[in-house]
Amino acid sequence: MRHHGRKEQLLPSPIRSRGLSDRHFFHAGCADENVFVTELVAALDQGTSSTRFAIFDASGSPLRLVQREHRQLFPHPGWVEHDATEIWEQSIGVMTAALGSLGVRLDDLSAIGISNQRETTVVWSRDTGKPIAPAIVWQDTRTSERVDSLSADHQQAITDRTGLPISTYPSATKLEWLLEHVEGAREAAVRGELLFGTVDAWLVWKLTGRHVTDVTNASRTMLMNLETLDWDDDLLARFGVPRAMLPAILPSTHPAGELVVRCEVLPGATSVGALLGDQHSAMLGQRCLATGDAKNTYGTGNFFMLNTGDTVVRSSHGLISTVAFQLNGQSPQFALEGSIAVTGSAVQWLRDQLGVIGTAAESEALAASVDGTEGLYFVPAFSGLFAPHWRTDARGVIVGLTRAHNRAHLARAALEAAAFQSLDVLEAARQDSGADIRELRVDGGMTTNDLCMQLQADLLGIPVVRAAYPETTVLGAAVGAGLGVGLWSGADDLPAVVGATGDRFEPQLDPATRLQRIADWHRAVERSIGWIE
Repeated sequence: MRHHGRKEQLLPSPIRSRGLSDRHFFHAGCADENVFVTELVAALDQGTSSTRFAIFDASGSPLRLVQREHRQLFPHPGWVEHDATEIWEQSIGVMTAALGSLGVRLDDLSAIGISNQRETTVVWSRDTGKPIAPAIVWQDTRTSERVDSLSADHQQAITDRTGLPISTYPSATKLEWLLEHVEGAREAAVRGELLFGTVDAWLVWKLTGRHVTDVTNASRTMLMNLETLDWDDDLLARFGVPRAMLPAILPSTHPAGELVVRCEVLPGATSVGALLGDQHSAMLGQRCLATGDAKNTYGTGNFFMLNTGDTVVRSSHGLISTVAFQLNGQSPQFALEGSIAVTGSAVQWLRDQLGVIGTAAESEALAASVDGTEGLYFVPAFSGLFAPHWRTDARGVIVGLTRAHNRAHLARAALEAAAFQSLDVLEAARQDSGADIRELRVDGGMTTNDLCMQLQADLLGIPVVRAAYPETTVLGAAVGAGLGVGLWSGADDLPAVVGATGDRFEPQLDPATRLQRIADWHRAVERSIGWIE
Protein backbone atom coordinates (compact mmCIF):
# COMPACT_ATOMS: atom_id res chain seq x y z
CA MET A 1 0.00 0.00 0.00
CA ARG A 2 1.46 3.32 -1.08
CA HIS A 3 1.17 6.34 1.19
CA HIS A 4 1.47 9.60 -0.72
CA GLY A 5 1.10 11.80 2.33
CA ARG A 6 0.27 11.45 5.99
CA LYS A 7 -0.94 13.75 8.72
CA GLU A 8 -1.27 12.39 12.22
CA GLN A 9 -2.38 14.77 14.92
CA LEU A 10 -2.47 13.81 18.60
CA LEU A 11 -4.55 16.17 20.71
CA PRO A 12 -4.92 16.34 24.48
CA SER A 13 -6.89 13.31 25.54
CA PRO A 14 -8.77 12.77 28.80
CA ILE A 15 -9.19 9.05 28.19
CA ARG A 16 -7.16 6.21 29.64
CA SER A 17 -5.94 3.45 27.43
CA ARG A 18 -8.76 0.88 27.33
CA GLY A 19 -10.21 2.55 30.44
CA LEU A 20 -13.64 3.23 29.04
CA SER A 21 -15.77 0.58 30.70
CA ASP A 22 -17.28 3.12 33.08
CA ARG A 23 -18.33 5.29 30.12
CA HIS A 24 -20.38 2.72 28.21
CA PHE A 25 -24.16 2.67 28.35
CA PHE A 26 -26.59 0.37 26.60
CA HIS A 27 -28.73 1.95 23.88
CA ALA A 28 -32.29 0.82 24.57
CA GLY A 29 -33.35 1.10 20.92
CA CYS A 30 -30.47 -1.00 19.66
CA ALA A 31 -31.30 -3.79 17.25
CA ASP A 32 -28.09 -5.65 18.13
CA GLU A 33 -27.66 -6.54 21.81
CA ASN A 34 -23.88 -6.46 21.40
CA VAL A 35 -23.79 -2.80 20.35
CA PHE A 36 -23.30 -0.21 23.07
CA VAL A 37 -23.09 3.57 22.97
CA THR A 38 -20.09 5.27 24.57
CA GLU A 39 -19.01 8.86 24.92
CA LEU A 40 -16.61 8.60 21.99
CA VAL A 41 -17.68 9.11 18.39
CA ALA A 42 -15.63 8.94 15.20
CA ALA A 43 -15.73 10.12 11.60
CA LEU A 44 -14.29 8.59 8.46
CA ASP A 45 -14.01 11.34 5.85
CA GLN A 46 -13.09 10.02 2.41
CA GLY A 47 -12.25 13.00 0.22
CA THR A 48 -11.05 13.61 -3.29
CA SER A 49 -7.37 13.77 -2.40
CA SER A 50 -7.13 12.09 1.01
CA THR A 51 -8.85 10.01 3.67
CA ARG A 52 -9.14 11.07 7.32
CA PHE A 53 -10.30 9.39 10.50
CA ALA A 54 -10.99 11.45 13.60
CA ILE A 55 -12.14 10.53 17.10
CA PHE A 56 -14.08 13.00 19.27
CA ASP A 57 -15.39 12.96 22.82
CA ALA A 58 -18.93 13.89 23.80
CA SER A 59 -18.00 17.59 24.12
CA GLY A 60 -16.93 17.62 20.48
CA SER A 61 -13.25 17.86 21.37
CA PRO A 62 -11.03 16.13 18.81
CA LEU A 63 -8.78 13.51 20.37
CA ARG A 64 -7.06 12.13 17.32
CA LEU A 65 -6.97 12.78 13.55
CA VAL A 66 -5.04 10.71 11.02
CA GLN A 67 -4.93 11.65 7.35
CA ARG A 68 -3.36 10.00 4.31
CA GLU A 69 -3.40 11.02 0.65
CA HIS A 70 -4.16 8.69 -2.24
CA ARG A 71 -3.16 8.81 -5.87
CA GLN A 72 -4.86 10.97 -8.49
CA LEU A 73 -4.94 9.16 -11.85
CA PHE A 74 -5.16 11.06 -15.15
CA PRO A 75 -4.97 8.43 -17.93
CA HIS A 76 -6.29 10.78 -20.66
CA PRO A 77 -7.08 14.50 -20.95
CA GLY A 78 -10.29 15.18 -19.04
CA TRP A 79 -10.22 11.79 -17.30
CA VAL A 80 -9.83 11.64 -13.51
CA GLU A 81 -9.75 8.28 -11.73
CA HIS A 82 -9.16 6.75 -8.30
CA ASP A 83 -8.26 3.23 -7.28
CA ALA A 84 -11.20 2.19 -5.07
CA THR A 85 -9.15 -0.61 -3.52
CA GLU A 86 -6.47 1.90 -2.54
CA ILE A 87 -9.16 4.10 -0.98
CA TRP A 88 -10.38 1.13 1.05
CA GLU A 89 -6.84 0.30 2.18
CA GLN A 90 -6.18 3.91 3.16
CA SER A 91 -9.46 3.97 5.09
CA ILE A 92 -8.46 0.91 7.09
CA GLY A 93 -5.01 2.41 7.56
CA VAL A 94 -6.20 5.68 9.10
CA MET A 95 -8.77 3.90 11.27
CA THR A 96 -6.19 1.44 12.57
CA ALA A 97 -3.67 4.21 13.28
CA ALA A 98 -6.14 6.44 15.12
CA LEU A 99 -7.67 3.66 17.21
CA GLY A 100 -4.28 2.19 18.03
CA SER A 101 -2.78 5.51 19.11
CA LEU A 102 -5.51 5.92 21.72
CA GLY A 103 -5.53 2.27 22.73
CA VAL A 104 -9.21 1.83 21.88
CA ARG A 105 -11.24 -0.59 19.77
CA LEU A 106 -14.35 -0.22 17.66
CA ASP A 107 -16.35 -1.26 20.74
CA ASP A 108 -15.22 1.92 22.47
CA LEU A 109 -16.92 4.12 19.85
CA SER A 110 -20.59 4.99 20.08
CA ALA A 111 -20.65 5.11 16.29
CA ILE A 112 -18.78 6.08 13.16
CA GLY A 113 -20.06 8.69 10.73
CA ILE A 114 -18.96 8.51 7.11
CA SER A 115 -18.62 11.54 4.86
CA ASN A 116 -17.38 11.19 1.33
CA GLN A 117 -16.55 12.72 -2.02
CA ARG A 118 -19.80 12.64 -3.95
CA GLU A 119 -20.68 11.55 -7.50
CA THR A 120 -17.47 9.49 -7.82
CA THR A 121 -18.62 6.19 -9.31
CA VAL A 122 -17.54 2.72 -8.21
CA VAL A 123 -18.75 -0.58 -9.71
CA TRP A 124 -17.69 -3.84 -8.11
CA SER A 125 -18.42 -7.57 -8.20
CA ARG A 126 -21.04 -8.79 -5.76
CA ASP A 127 -19.16 -12.09 -5.38
CA THR A 128 -15.49 -11.08 -5.29
CA GLY A 129 -15.85 -7.57 -3.87
CA LYS A 130 -13.34 -6.28 -6.42
CA PRO A 131 -13.93 -3.16 -8.55
CA ILE A 132 -14.32 -3.91 -12.26
CA ALA A 133 -12.48 -0.70 -13.25
CA PRO A 134 -10.97 2.42 -11.67
CA ALA A 135 -13.49 4.69 -9.98
CA ILE A 136 -14.54 7.61 -12.19
CA VAL A 137 -14.11 10.79 -10.14
CA TRP A 138 -16.68 13.58 -10.00
CA GLN A 139 -14.31 15.90 -11.90
CA ASP A 140 -14.06 13.52 -14.89
CA THR A 141 -15.44 14.82 -18.23
CA ARG A 142 -15.14 11.75 -20.47
CA THR A 143 -18.93 11.63 -20.92
CA SER A 144 -19.26 15.16 -22.29
CA GLU A 145 -20.34 13.93 -25.74
CA ARG A 146 -23.09 11.84 -24.14
CA VAL A 147 -24.24 14.86 -22.14
CA ASP A 148 -24.27 17.03 -25.27
CA SER A 149 -26.26 14.39 -27.17
CA LEU A 150 -29.23 14.66 -24.83
CA SER A 151 -31.89 16.89 -26.32
CA ALA A 152 -33.04 20.05 -24.60
CA ASP A 153 -36.34 18.33 -23.73
CA HIS A 154 -34.50 15.40 -22.16
CA GLN A 155 -32.22 17.72 -20.24
CA GLN A 156 -35.15 19.65 -18.78
CA ALA A 157 -36.93 16.44 -17.80
CA ILE A 158 -33.83 15.20 -16.01
CA THR A 159 -33.35 18.50 -14.18
CA ASP A 160 -37.03 18.60 -13.16
CA ARG A 161 -36.79 15.12 -11.60
CA THR A 162 -33.35 15.34 -10.01
CA GLY A 163 -32.65 19.02 -9.37
CA LEU A 164 -29.36 18.60 -11.24
CA PRO A 165 -28.31 20.46 -14.37
CA ILE A 166 -27.39 17.86 -16.98
CA SER A 167 -23.60 17.56 -16.96
CA THR A 168 -20.72 15.13 -16.59
CA TYR A 169 -20.65 15.89 -12.85
CA PRO A 170 -23.29 13.45 -11.48
CA SER A 171 -22.85 9.68 -11.46
CA ALA A 172 -25.39 8.61 -14.09
CA THR A 173 -23.36 9.05 -17.27
CA LYS A 174 -20.24 7.73 -15.52
CA LEU A 175 -22.07 4.54 -14.58
CA GLU A 176 -23.51 4.27 -18.08
CA TRP A 177 -19.98 4.63 -19.52
CA LEU A 178 -18.63 1.82 -17.34
CA LEU A 179 -21.45 -0.51 -18.32
CA GLU A 180 -20.77 0.20 -22.00
CA HIS A 181 -16.96 0.16 -22.01
CA VAL A 182 -15.96 -2.57 -19.54
CA GLU A 183 -16.23 -5.89 -21.34
CA GLY A 184 -19.20 -7.95 -20.14
CA ALA A 185 -20.24 -5.35 -17.56
CA ARG A 186 -23.74 -4.67 -18.84
CA GLU A 187 -24.61 -8.36 -19.08
CA ALA A 188 -23.20 -8.99 -15.60
CA ALA A 189 -25.19 -6.06 -14.22
CA VAL A 190 -28.42 -7.40 -15.71
CA ARG A 191 -27.69 -10.76 -14.07
CA GLY A 192 -27.35 -9.01 -10.70
CA GLU A 193 -23.63 -9.74 -10.42
CA LEU A 194 -22.44 -6.11 -10.17
CA LEU A 195 -23.04 -3.42 -7.56
CA PHE A 196 -22.86 0.34 -8.01
CA GLY A 197 -22.23 2.95 -5.41
CA THR A 198 -20.73 6.29 -4.66
CA VAL A 199 -17.79 6.09 -2.26
CA ASP A 200 -20.03 5.95 0.83
CA ALA A 201 -21.77 2.83 -0.46
CA TRP A 202 -18.44 1.21 -1.36
CA LEU A 203 -17.02 1.79 2.13
CA VAL A 204 -20.18 0.73 3.97
CA TRP A 205 -20.36 -2.46 1.91
CA LYS A 206 -16.74 -3.25 2.81
CA LEU A 207 -17.27 -2.40 6.49
CA THR A 208 -20.72 -3.92 7.09
CA GLY A 209 -21.66 -6.09 4.11
CA ARG A 210 -24.75 -3.91 3.51
CA HIS A 211 -25.37 -2.29 0.11
CA VAL A 212 -26.83 1.08 1.08
CA THR A 213 -26.43 4.80 0.52
CA ASP A 214 -28.14 7.86 1.98
CA VAL A 215 -30.40 10.51 0.49
CA THR A 216 -27.66 13.13 0.19
CA ASN A 217 -25.41 10.92 -1.90
CA ALA A 218 -28.27 9.42 -3.89
CA SER A 219 -29.45 12.92 -4.77
CA ARG A 220 -26.14 13.48 -6.60
CA THR A 221 -26.34 10.50 -8.93
CA MET A 222 -28.92 11.96 -11.39
CA LEU A 223 -30.86 8.74 -10.85
CA MET A 224 -32.91 9.67 -7.75
CA ASN A 225 -36.19 11.54 -7.94
CA LEU A 226 -35.95 14.55 -5.65
CA GLU A 227 -39.64 14.45 -4.82
CA THR A 228 -39.98 10.72 -4.00
CA LEU A 229 -36.42 10.23 -2.64
CA ASP A 230 -36.31 6.93 -4.53
CA TRP A 231 -34.61 5.68 -7.68
CA ASP A 232 -36.51 6.86 -10.72
CA ASP A 233 -37.43 4.04 -13.12
CA ASP A 234 -37.59 6.36 -16.15
CA LEU A 235 -34.09 7.66 -15.46
CA LEU A 236 -32.79 4.14 -14.90
CA ALA A 237 -34.19 3.16 -18.29
CA ARG A 238 -32.77 6.28 -19.96
CA PHE A 239 -29.25 5.47 -18.78
CA GLY A 240 -29.56 1.70 -18.99
CA VAL A 241 -28.99 1.05 -15.29
CA PRO A 242 -30.49 -2.14 -13.78
CA ARG A 243 -32.18 -1.41 -10.46
CA ALA A 244 -30.63 -4.59 -9.01
CA MET A 245 -27.19 -2.98 -8.93
CA LEU A 246 -28.33 0.07 -6.95
CA PRO A 247 -28.00 0.45 -3.16
CA ALA A 248 -30.99 0.96 -0.89
CA ILE A 249 -31.53 4.64 -0.04
CA LEU A 250 -31.59 5.41 3.70
CA PRO A 251 -31.89 8.63 5.75
CA SER A 252 -28.63 10.35 6.70
CA THR A 253 -28.58 9.10 10.31
CA HIS A 254 -29.09 5.57 11.61
CA PRO A 255 -29.86 4.10 15.04
CA ALA A 256 -27.37 1.85 16.80
CA GLY A 257 -27.32 -1.64 15.39
CA GLU A 258 -28.81 -0.82 11.96
CA LEU A 259 -25.44 -0.76 10.18
CA VAL A 260 -22.93 -2.75 12.23
CA VAL A 261 -19.22 -2.59 11.42
CA ARG A 262 -17.67 -6.02 11.65
CA CYS A 263 -14.38 -6.03 9.80
CA GLU A 264 -11.72 -8.73 10.10
CA VAL A 265 -8.85 -6.24 10.17
CA LEU A 266 -10.39 -4.06 12.92
CA PRO A 267 -11.05 -5.43 16.42
CA GLY A 268 -14.52 -5.19 17.91
CA ALA A 269 -17.73 -3.80 16.47
CA THR A 270 -19.64 -0.52 16.34
CA SER A 271 -22.41 1.13 14.34
CA VAL A 272 -22.30 3.39 11.32
CA GLY A 273 -24.49 6.14 12.72
CA ALA A 274 -24.47 8.50 9.73
CA LEU A 275 -23.83 8.67 6.00
CA LEU A 276 -23.45 12.13 4.49
CA GLY A 277 -21.97 13.54 1.34
CA ASP A 278 -19.03 15.71 2.32
CA GLN A 279 -20.70 19.07 1.73
CA HIS A 280 -23.85 18.04 3.57
CA SER A 281 -21.65 16.92 6.44
CA ALA A 282 -19.95 20.33 6.44
CA MET A 283 -23.38 21.99 6.63
CA LEU A 284 -24.10 19.99 9.76
CA GLY A 285 -20.67 20.78 11.21
CA GLN A 286 -21.29 24.49 10.54
CA ARG A 287 -24.74 24.19 12.17
CA CYS A 288 -26.45 25.41 8.99
CA LEU A 289 -29.73 23.99 10.24
CA ALA A 290 -32.06 26.93 9.56
CA THR A 291 -33.50 28.23 6.32
CA GLY A 292 -31.17 30.89 4.91
CA ASP A 293 -27.97 29.60 6.52
CA ALA A 294 -25.11 29.52 4.00
CA LYS A 295 -21.67 27.97 4.04
CA ASN A 296 -18.77 27.55 1.63
CA THR A 297 -16.23 24.74 1.86
CA TYR A 298 -12.80 25.28 0.32
CA GLY A 299 -11.13 22.03 -0.66
CA THR A 300 -10.09 20.44 -3.94
CA GLY A 301 -13.06 22.39 -5.28
CA ASN A 302 -15.39 24.86 -3.60
CA PHE A 303 -18.90 23.98 -2.55
CA PHE A 304 -21.41 26.65 -1.57
CA MET A 305 -24.67 25.54 0.03
CA LEU A 306 -27.73 27.51 1.12
CA ASN A 307 -30.28 25.81 3.39
CA THR A 308 -33.76 26.17 1.85
CA GLY A 309 -35.59 24.29 4.62
CA ASP A 310 -38.28 21.78 3.69
CA THR A 311 -38.77 23.39 0.27
CA VAL A 312 -37.10 22.29 -2.95
CA VAL A 313 -36.05 25.58 -4.56
CA ARG A 314 -35.63 25.12 -8.31
CA SER A 315 -32.73 27.03 -9.82
CA SER A 316 -32.86 29.06 -13.01
CA HIS A 317 -29.28 30.25 -12.57
CA GLY A 318 -27.26 27.07 -12.87
CA LEU A 319 -27.34 25.84 -9.28
CA ILE A 320 -28.16 22.38 -7.97
CA SER A 321 -31.27 21.62 -5.95
CA THR A 322 -30.30 18.88 -3.52
CA VAL A 323 -31.13 17.18 -0.25
CA ALA A 324 -29.27 18.93 2.57
CA PHE A 325 -29.75 16.03 5.04
CA GLN A 326 -32.39 13.88 6.69
CA LEU A 327 -31.78 13.45 10.41
CA ASN A 328 -33.28 10.99 12.90
CA GLY A 329 -36.41 10.12 10.96
CA GLN A 330 -37.38 13.75 10.37
CA SER A 331 -38.48 15.16 7.04
CA PRO A 332 -35.56 16.01 4.77
CA GLN A 333 -34.17 19.51 4.48
CA PHE A 334 -33.11 20.79 1.09
CA ALA A 335 -30.45 23.15 -0.22
CA LEU A 336 -29.23 25.08 -3.22
CA GLU A 337 -25.64 24.29 -4.09
CA GLY A 338 -23.00 25.80 -6.31
CA SER A 339 -20.28 23.25 -7.07
CA ILE A 340 -16.93 24.53 -8.33
CA ALA A 341 -14.54 21.96 -9.76
CA VAL A 342 -11.14 23.58 -9.24
CA THR A 343 -10.02 25.85 -6.39
CA GLY A 344 -7.60 24.18 -3.98
CA SER A 345 -6.50 21.85 -6.77
CA ALA A 346 -5.37 24.93 -8.72
CA VAL A 347 -2.87 25.58 -5.92
CA GLN A 348 -1.86 21.90 -6.11
CA TRP A 349 -1.33 22.40 -9.85
CA LEU A 350 1.00 25.33 -9.18
CA ARG A 351 2.93 23.06 -6.81
CA ASP A 352 2.93 19.72 -8.61
CA GLN A 353 2.78 20.53 -12.30
CA LEU A 354 4.49 23.94 -12.53
CA GLY A 355 6.78 23.94 -9.49
CA VAL A 356 5.80 27.55 -8.73
CA ILE A 357 5.61 26.72 -5.01
CA GLY A 358 7.11 23.94 -2.91
CA THR A 359 4.12 23.48 -0.61
CA ALA A 360 0.51 24.64 -0.73
CA ALA A 361 1.12 26.76 2.39
CA GLU A 362 3.69 28.84 0.48
CA SER A 363 0.96 30.23 -1.77
CA GLU A 364 -0.17 32.78 0.84
CA ALA A 365 3.24 34.37 1.43
CA LEU A 366 4.04 34.37 -2.29
CA ALA A 367 0.68 35.91 -3.22
CA ALA A 368 1.00 38.49 -0.44
CA SER A 369 4.37 39.65 -1.78
CA VAL A 370 2.53 41.63 -4.47
CA ASP A 371 -0.30 44.14 -3.96
CA GLY A 372 -2.45 42.72 -6.73
CA THR A 373 -2.41 40.69 -9.91
CA GLU A 374 -1.78 43.71 -12.16
CA GLY A 375 -4.63 42.72 -14.45
CA LEU A 376 -3.84 38.99 -14.52
CA TYR A 377 -6.81 36.60 -14.30
CA PHE A 378 -6.63 32.81 -14.03
CA VAL A 379 -9.72 30.73 -14.87
CA PRO A 380 -8.85 27.15 -13.78
CA ALA A 381 -11.39 25.36 -15.99
CA PHE A 382 -9.19 22.27 -16.22
CA SER A 383 -12.19 19.96 -16.66
CA GLY A 384 -14.75 22.51 -17.81
CA LEU A 385 -16.77 24.93 -15.72
CA PHE A 386 -19.27 23.75 -13.12
CA ALA A 387 -21.81 26.04 -11.43
CA PRO A 388 -23.25 28.37 -12.48
CA HIS A 389 -22.01 27.95 -16.08
CA TRP A 390 -22.00 24.15 -16.67
CA ARG A 391 -19.77 24.30 -19.72
CA THR A 392 -17.87 21.13 -20.56
CA ASP A 393 -16.31 22.93 -23.53
CA ALA A 394 -14.38 25.33 -21.29
CA ARG A 395 -10.70 24.95 -20.49
CA GLY A 396 -8.30 26.84 -18.27
CA VAL A 397 -6.99 30.22 -19.36
CA ILE A 398 -4.59 32.83 -18.03
CA VAL A 399 -5.35 36.26 -19.46
CA GLY A 400 -3.82 39.72 -19.13
CA LEU A 401 -0.20 38.53 -19.13
CA THR A 402 2.61 41.04 -19.58
CA ARG A 403 6.37 40.86 -19.15
CA ALA A 404 5.90 42.51 -15.75
CA HIS A 405 4.13 39.48 -14.32
CA ASN A 406 5.90 36.85 -12.22
CA ARG A 407 5.02 33.75 -10.24
CA ALA A 408 3.70 35.80 -7.32
CA HIS A 409 1.02 37.34 -9.55
CA LEU A 410 0.03 33.87 -10.74
CA ALA A 411 -0.20 32.58 -7.16
CA ARG A 412 -2.40 35.53 -6.19
CA ALA A 413 -4.59 35.00 -9.27
CA ALA A 414 -5.11 31.36 -8.21
CA LEU A 415 -6.40 32.48 -4.80
CA GLU A 416 -8.59 35.11 -6.42
CA ALA A 417 -10.02 32.48 -8.77
CA ALA A 418 -11.42 30.60 -5.77
CA ALA A 419 -12.99 33.81 -4.49
CA PHE A 420 -14.41 34.91 -7.85
CA GLN A 421 -15.97 31.51 -8.54
CA SER A 422 -17.55 31.49 -5.07
CA LEU A 423 -18.94 34.96 -5.73
CA ASP A 424 -20.63 33.70 -8.90
CA VAL A 425 -22.46 30.87 -7.12
CA LEU A 426 -23.47 33.01 -4.14
CA GLU A 427 -25.01 35.61 -6.44
CA ALA A 428 -26.86 32.85 -8.31
CA ALA A 429 -28.26 31.57 -4.98
CA ARG A 430 -29.45 35.05 -4.08
CA GLN A 431 -31.31 35.35 -7.37
CA ASP A 432 -32.89 31.88 -7.13
CA SER A 433 -33.97 32.04 -3.49
CA GLY A 434 -34.40 35.73 -2.77
CA ALA A 435 -32.40 35.15 0.41
CA ASP A 436 -30.62 38.06 2.03
CA ILE A 437 -27.23 36.45 2.63
CA ARG A 438 -25.51 38.77 5.09
CA GLU A 439 -22.47 36.66 5.88
CA LEU A 440 -20.76 33.54 4.59
CA ARG A 441 -19.59 30.77 6.93
CA VAL A 442 -16.45 29.12 5.59
CA ASP A 443 -14.46 25.98 6.30
CA GLY A 444 -11.92 23.71 4.66
CA GLY A 445 -8.20 23.69 4.06
CA MET A 446 -7.92 26.95 2.12
CA THR A 447 -9.63 28.90 4.89
CA THR A 448 -6.40 28.83 6.90
CA ASN A 449 -5.09 31.21 4.22
CA ASP A 450 -5.91 34.65 5.65
CA LEU A 451 -5.19 36.42 2.37
CA CYS A 452 -7.61 34.17 0.49
CA MET A 453 -10.35 34.83 3.04
CA GLN A 454 -9.79 38.58 2.91
CA LEU A 455 -9.94 38.49 -0.88
CA GLN A 456 -13.20 36.55 -0.56
CA ALA A 457 -14.76 39.14 1.74
CA ASP A 458 -13.60 41.98 -0.51
CA LEU A 459 -15.13 40.45 -3.64
CA LEU A 460 -18.38 39.36 -1.96
CA GLY A 461 -18.90 42.65 -0.18
CA ILE A 462 -20.10 40.82 2.95
CA PRO A 463 -18.27 39.42 6.00
CA VAL A 464 -16.66 36.00 5.77
CA VAL A 465 -16.71 34.05 9.05
CA ARG A 466 -14.24 31.22 9.56
CA ALA A 467 -15.28 28.15 11.54
CA ALA A 468 -13.57 27.85 14.91
CA TYR A 469 -12.86 24.20 14.14
CA PRO A 470 -11.83 24.12 10.46
CA GLU A 471 -12.45 20.40 9.84
CA THR A 472 -16.22 20.83 9.72
CA THR A 473 -16.73 17.96 7.28
CA VAL A 474 -15.18 15.55 9.75
CA LEU A 475 -17.03 17.17 12.65
CA GLY A 476 -20.35 16.98 10.82
CA ALA A 477 -19.97 13.27 10.14
CA ALA A 478 -19.20 12.65 13.82
CA VAL A 479 -22.16 14.81 14.89
CA GLY A 480 -24.47 12.94 12.53
CA ALA A 481 -23.29 9.62 13.95
CA GLY A 482 -23.84 10.82 17.52
CA LEU A 483 -27.35 12.03 16.67
CA GLY A 484 -28.14 8.73 15.00
CA VAL A 485 -27.27 6.55 17.98
CA GLY A 486 -28.54 8.94 20.65
CA LEU A 487 -25.28 10.34 22.01
CA TRP A 488 -26.97 13.74 21.51
CA SER A 489 -30.75 14.06 21.55
CA GLY A 490 -31.08 16.79 18.93
CA ALA A 491 -29.87 20.12 17.60
CA ASP A 492 -30.25 21.86 20.98
CA ASP A 493 -28.08 19.21 22.63
CA LEU A 494 -25.11 19.47 20.24
CA PRO A 495 -21.66 20.42 21.55
CA ALA A 496 -20.74 24.10 21.49
CA VAL A 497 -18.01 23.49 18.91
CA VAL A 498 -20.67 22.70 16.28
CA GLY A 499 -21.17 25.95 14.39
CA ALA A 500 -18.74 27.89 16.60
CA THR A 501 -17.14 30.79 14.72
CA GLY A 502 -13.59 32.05 14.70
CA ASP A 503 -12.01 34.90 12.75
CA ARG A 504 -14.23 37.35 10.90
CA PHE A 505 -13.07 39.05 7.70
CA GLU A 506 -14.76 42.33 6.82
CA PRO A 507 -14.80 43.66 3.23
CA GLN A 508 -12.25 46.41 2.60
CA LEU A 509 -12.41 46.96 -1.16
CA ASP A 510 -14.23 50.07 -2.39
CA PRO A 511 -17.44 49.26 -4.31
CA ALA A 512 -16.35 50.75 -7.65
CA THR A 513 -13.13 48.73 -7.73
CA ARG A 514 -14.99 45.63 -6.67
CA LEU A 515 -17.51 45.92 -9.51
CA GLN A 516 -14.77 46.56 -12.08
CA ARG A 517 -12.80 43.53 -10.95
CA ILE A 518 -15.90 41.35 -11.13
CA ALA A 519 -16.59 42.58 -14.68
CA ASP A 520 -13.01 41.78 -15.70
CA TRP A 521 -13.31 38.31 -14.18
CA HIS A 522 -16.44 37.63 -16.23
CA ARG A 523 -14.59 38.73 -19.39
CA ALA A 524 -11.88 36.17 -18.54
CA VAL A 525 -14.50 33.44 -18.00
CA GLU A 526 -15.99 34.17 -21.43
CA ARG A 527 -12.58 33.54 -23.00
CA SER A 528 -12.37 30.09 -21.41
CA ILE A 529 -15.67 28.93 -22.94
CA GLY A 530 -15.85 27.18 -26.29
CA TRP A 531 -12.23 26.03 -26.34
CA ILE A 532 -13.19 22.35 -26.84
CA GLU A 533 -15.39 21.75 -29.88
